Amino acid sequence: MKLVVAIIQPIRLAAVQEALRKIGVERMTVCDALGYGRQGGQSPMFRGHEYKTQLLRKVLLEIAVNDDFVEVVIETISNAARSLPDGEIGDGKIFIVPVGDCVQISDNSRGPQAI
Repeated sequence: MKLVVAIIQPIRLAAVQEALRKIGVERMTVCDALGYGRQGGQSPMFRGHEYKTQLLRKVLLEIAVNDDFVEVVIETISNAARSLPDGEIGDGKIFIVPVGDCVQISDNSRGPQAI
């Protein structure tokens, strides 16, 4: 079992959710997040004054999947979250974390059946 953690742009959330729904992923956790990567924030102009935004709004997705489904989920998220055909800085990152066990609270089922 793995936990797929994806950090994506908020404007791509609906596209990623729809793409995941098409491959059968119906359960995920979505959280608002602030952060920056290589783009290092933004420097927009407002009424003639430049101000620096250090932290940019992102969305964090957490999806628990069985081992045989990890690559499909990664490919789906990557394709749906990419803003241009070749991608660009700021599109996001995907992390894969091993999961030791999973317990379904409602019926105490464990392991891959609980996911």
